[in-house]
Amino acid sequence: MAIEVTREEALRDRAIRRLKKKRDFHTHVLVYVLVNAFLVAIWMATNEHGYFWPIFPIVGWGIGVVMNGWDVYLNDDFDEEQIRREMERLQARK
Repeated sequence: MAIEVTREEALRDRAIRRLKKKRDFHTHVLVYVLVNAFLVAIWMATNEHGYFWPIFPIVGWGIGVVMNGWDVYLNDDFDEEQIRREMERLQARK
């Protein structure tokens, strides 16, 4: 019975961590959109619509947003087989 409670607690902790990562990612995307929209608005409000300089923060920061999204939605946790193989590899090094 105690083992089952421990597994359930571990699963609950893992679920909470994932939910926090998702919430943080959504906040990151919102701030990204708002800040970059503001930069584009500044560019549009200037009398001279020369070179589209907001592209630099949009692309640079966008790379970070994509990597953050990758971590949240596509980066699976390690399974027991991967953990076992890595432990064996580390053991062989000694």
